[in-house]
Formats: sequence, C-alpha cells, structure tokens
Amino acid sequence: MSKTIKLDLSRSQIISQDLNAFSEELAALKKKLWSGEEDFTGWVKLPYEYNKNELKRILATAEKIRKQCLVLVVIGIGGSYLGARAVISALADGADSAPEICYAGQNLSGTYHKELLKKIRDKEFCLCVISKSGTTTEPSVAFSILKDELYKKYGREEAAKRIYAITDAEKGVLRQEADREGYESFVVPDDIGGRYSVLTAVGLLPIAAAGIDIEKLLLGAESIADKTSPVIEEDGEAKTLQTDEAALLAAARVSLLNRGKTVEVYEYYEPKLQYFTEWLKQLFGESEGKDGKGIFPASLQFSTDLHSMGQFLQDGNQIFFETVLDVSNPPGDLIVPESAGELLAGMSMNAVNQAAVQGVIAAHEEAGIPIIKLDIPELTPYCFGQLIYFFETSCALSGYLMGVNPFDQPGVESYKAEMKKVLKNR
Repeated sequence: MSKTIKLDLSRSQIISQDLNAFSEELAALKKKLWSGEEDFTGWVKLPYEYNKNELKRILATAEKIRKQCLVLVVIGIGGSYLGARAVISALADGADSAPEICYAGQNLSGTYHKELLKKIRDKEFCLCVISKSGTTTEPSVAFSILKDELYKKYGREEAAKRIYAITDAEKGVLRQEADREGYESFVVPDDIGGRYSVLTAVGLLPIAAAGIDIEKLLLGAESIADKTSPVIEEDGEAKTLQTDEAALLAAARVSLLNRGKTVEVYEYYEPKLQYFTEWLKQLFGESEGKDGKGIFPASLQFSTDLHSMGQFLQDGNQIFFETVLDVSNPPGDLIVPESAGELLAGMSMNAVNQAAVQGVIAAHEEAGIPIIKLDIPELTPYCFGQLIYFFETSCALSGYLMGVNPFDQPGVESYKAEMKKVLKNR
C-alpha cells in the first residue's frame, strides 16, 4: 500500500517563488474546504467518515448483481456515471464472475440505444439508474426504454428485483418510483455534487459490481486526504505547501493561467485512462468554468493523437500547457518480435511506449511548452482512489484561487431550458 502518485513540476516553468506566493491563501482555503461549513463539501472527509454499514450493503448488493446478470446497464449522465466509468474502464479485468458493464442515458442517440437493446436483449441483464431528481432528460428517456424491455423479458414483479436506484433520500420522481415499486436503492448525498460523487454509492455500486475492490479505492483516497488536510502533523509542525502536492498543482495551474495559458491538455499513453480524462474534463470544466474564468480542459491519447495533433502541439498557438498522466507499471506487456527490425526487436512494448513519453516531453519542453507530469505507479484500486481524491482536492482549491465557487454549475441549466422550449413547440 506504500505506492503513491507523484507530482513532477520540474518542466512546468513554475519556480518555487511562484508557488510560495500562494502559500498563505492556500492555507486559508484548505481550512475553508475542511471546515464542513461550505455547501457540497461532504466529499472532503468522506474517506474517514463513510458509512461502513452502507459499504457492506453496497458490497452485498454488488454480489447479488453479479449472480443475477451477465450485463449491468448503468444509466446516468455526467457525474452520475463518468466517475464509475473512469474506474471501471481502467481497472475491470473482464473476469467471468463480473457482468459486462454497459452505459445508457449519457446521450440522446436513438441509434446508440437501439444497438444497446439489440446487444442485451438475449442476455440476463439488470439496470442501475442514477439520478438525484429522476427528471434529467437523457437518463429519464433511457430508463423508460430499458425498463420496458425489462418488463417484456421478466414481467413487472421480477423486473423490479433487477432495478437498482441511486437517487435522493426523500424526494423526486425516481425516489417515489423506487419506493412504490420496491427497487433496492441507495442515496445520492445532499452535500456532495455529482462530479465529486464517485466515492459514494453513485460510483461505488457499479464499480463493485464490476468486481473492483472498493475498499482499497477508499483506502487510496484516505492516503491522499492524510496529505492534504490542514491539520498539524505529529511533530507539531504545520504542513507546508511543498508537502501538499494537490495544493501545489492548484497553484501551478493558476500561475500558468495568469501567464495566458488558458487550455490544459491531459495526455495519457495508456488507453485505459480514456474515461478518467473524460471525468477530469467534467470535474475541472464544470468547477472552474464560470464568471468568464477557468482553464479549458482537453484530452489527447498518445501516441495515437500525436499523428493528428502532434503538429499543433509542437508548432501551433501556445495557449496551452500539458499535464501528462504517466503509468509506471502498466498491467500488461508484450515483447516486440524480430520482424519489427533491429531498433525495436526484443524490447517490451511498454519500454517503447515509455520512450515515446520521454521523447515527446523532451521535444515539447524544447518548444517552450510548460509540462506538468503525474507519475502513477500502477493501475490498481488503491492508486486510482489516490487519483480521484487528489484531483478533486486540487480542483476545489484552484477554483477557490480563481475566485469562483467550484461546487455549483449555474450555466448548465441554460441549455436545458432552451431544449424544453423546443420540445414544447414541436
């Protein structure tokens, strides 16, 4: 359990004086974050204070799901599904004991959902519907379609035993339906917003159903909480900015923004991190992007995207900085055969991939691009729990530094209102 993610700012063009300029403000902001007085900060102390009885029920329910079905369809959008999908995409190993996890309600494509129905129709399947209100358009439509299919296959009574709802404790359409129909249900906490909810039942139930160790996920998060909390350490010394890498990252990002770097490009060389960067894009985009402020989050998969976007990164308009997510020990490997030629023959593919990491960083550093690097020891539940909590904390602190509320999303409602007008006038 000693393996820990590590922040590397050596190529970021940020010097210690830049970071230290934020020290006092960050110390105050960390106290604010941990005070328990700010709305939607229930996630901050969650690694210490999660309900152990609920965790047992989540584990028991996940075991039941694994026995019931070959496919679990997770219905949700944004924070209601992205965190779980990020973890499952990175860590699920396809074990026979775990169902295949499919996703619905994250778009309004009739084609996508028709193909999903065709895929699952002849298989044993269950639904996990995640929505605080039950009225968000995308999951609401998908749930109604998939529920009808479940009714046809199993009948209403049996179908109810295959539907798992994660919703508000007391109110909302989905809560009313869950109580009326007898769905097994879990609660979306009132004090945790969707994009910060992956370590609640919202993420933990689908993740556990996929056969991933959620207790180790929470332990990983706790290990980072220990490093980021504003408490005094045992030797009586207060933690400095240099010992809190989540705060360091917040300071570095805001420093780069102040220099005109308005785009952050998350780059990863392991395809298993694709949906983690999608979660990062929501986390930072929705938390920081308000009041005309924020850093625009983008993501690129290397080396694939080097053959499309590499030219722009090397020679284009440098309004961006790069954040490289580097996995030190990927879970699988192959040896390159002799037929590949003298340069590559006999090497491991991961060694070639790591050469690409180092080569790209060197070339982009030479081009003057600020580069932040996060070293991830391995793709395990423990390390992934660290990643989740690390970025949640850094995002909250950077939002505060920018002078915005990192926990609301007022702009999201605008398109929903306009969409409803169109539907009413059709």
